[in-house]
Amino acid sequence: MTNRKSWPIALSVKITELLDDEKLKALADAGINQVELSIGWASDLQQYLDFRFHANEVLERTERFGIKITSLHLPFGPFQEIDPTRPAKKAEFITLQKQLLDAAKSIGIKIAVIHPSAEPYKDEERAECTECAIDTMSKLCTYANSLGIELALENLPRTCLCREKDEMLNFLERIPALKACYDMNHCLRGDNLEFLRAVAPKLITIHVSDYDGIDERHWLPGKGINDWEAIISILEENDYAGRFLFELGGDKSTYANIRACYDKLILG
Repeated sequence: MTNRKSWPIALSVKITELLDDEKLKALADAGINQVELSIGWASDLQQYLDFRFHANEVLERTERFGIKITSLHLPFGPFQEIDPTRPAKKAEFITLQKQLLDAAKSIGIKIAVIHPSAEPYKDEERAECTECAIDTMSKLCTYANSLGIELALENLPRTCLCREKDEMLNFLERIPALKACYDMNHCLRGDNLEFLRAVAPKLITIHVSDYDGIDERHWLPGKGINDWEAIISILEENDYAGRFLFELGGDKSTYANIRACYDKLILG
């Protein structure tokens, strides 16, 4: 059984934050020394593509402030261009992810988080989309592992794949080398704690935020319905040994507030 106090604080950030010395200083001043580089959507895709060519610059800037990029959240959109569940689009999806995995390896990143699908999906197409996605994830997991990177599959909300624990477990059982990333505000069907217990043995990272149970909100913990003591206890009981990584939305507030939330939940 692990102790929560062994989990370092980490934060999901955009590449623009890592190219801004003022923001880097604020992160360091708040004691947030680990980050996950995450962009992933259409408005930011060009910056994400640029990461392939500027990874060393990003590394140099972050190291000056004592900050380490310990994971990369691979892009999941725009859906009309990259989609791991559609045979006509998965080749481009795989090519893009491999290029970014190469860039991640070049600066020592050891964990990459990936979404198993786009959205929306009709019930009658979920089985076919799942088979395509499993093949896509398997290929990328093999490639990531060849680079010394662990690939972590993230649970998703709404009509996305892996919205329920049985779907998530299907991927994890059929791709034994695939790991898991559990997002605390994505469970909209079933019980959040039951889902977490099911995937906990495969967890290598988490996305910490709160929500209202109606849709994902990415609120600071304490604002929503999550039972944080129960969540943390499940992680401890399952020997979770990763980071306590916040992935927050528009109400991110200040880095200092995030640090204060971590101190309250983890350090007591």
